[in-house]
Amino acid sequence: MAAPGYGKRSAPDQAARDRRTFAHLPEREAHIAAHIDRLPDGAAIDVKTLAKELAAYGQQAIRTALTALTTAGHVFRKREPIGEGRTQWVWRSYFSRTPRSEAWWKRFLKGDTAGEPQAAEEEPRRSEAYEALAVVGRTDPRLPLSAAECADLEPLAAEWLARGITRSQLVRALTANLPGHIHAPAAFTRSRLLTKCPPELPPPAQQHASPTPTLSECAGCGTPGRPEALPDGLCHPCHGAPPEPTEPPEPSPAPTRAAAAAAARAAHQAGRARFLARPKRAAQANSSPSSSGPRGIGAGR
Repeated sequence: MAAPGYGKRSAPDQAARDRRTFAHLPEREAHIAAHIDRLPDGAAIDVKTLAKELAAYGQQAIRTALTALTTAGHVFRKREPIGEGRTQWVWRSYFSRTPRSEAWWKRFLKGDTAGEPQAAEEEPRRSEAYEALAVVGRTDPRLPLSAAECADLEPLAAEWLARGITRSQLVRALTANLPGHIHAPAAFTRSRLLTKCPPELPPPAQQHASPTPTLSECAGCGTPGRPEALPDGLCHPCHGAPPEPTEPPEPSPAPTRAAAAAAARAAHQAGRARFLARPKRAAQANSSPSSSGPRGIGAGR
């Protein structure tokens, strides 16, 4: 149990715990806030105790994170006197899982802090972009941004979030590799928001794949074919339909030049043979004996 004055005191009317309760905070602040949230009331949440419990962070890192959590509205500390003579001062630490405005904490702690807290309406929450810019100055003191500057830069930060960047990534991008001294934090932050803005994600490529032709089988003989060629699931032979007319055969190609020349030579040789055979037949006809025969000299005288 913590020493008097340093124990955790939970604020009323907090939202239910879920995985995104501290998603708007940088990684270190979100880790420390989740650790404090799991501690019971009365547990010590001072810098030294938290540094012992969270070995990944030193006292300076814990102190900076608590300051950032105070600015974000999760932690509120109030210094007040205790004891009979009211000579001893202590810090009382309050924690809220739900971010609270400073006005809400003041209304909550108004009057007797030992009594029941007074309910108060919460102010409307800012956008994620505004909350991220508000955390930037608490993450690195070289970039302190006022409320008016956060509101002015809010549209540029919202563009980052619209392109898929988380608030933690936005804060890290704005606070990484800072120079030693920044004369105009708002102008420097504006320049980074403009020059380091990530590109828009391209839309997913739409793949236009050609549809695969669907084949069916005839229920009678199992012949494959397109569905439109199988009425009632049967092919034409099984369905009793007349066979489709076949296309006439293609005409044979025209004879080539060599074939035409060969045909011409053959015709020429046949005609020559017929021509040479004619005189021989005539000579044979002249040499054959005549039925009447020549007359003798002086015959009939």
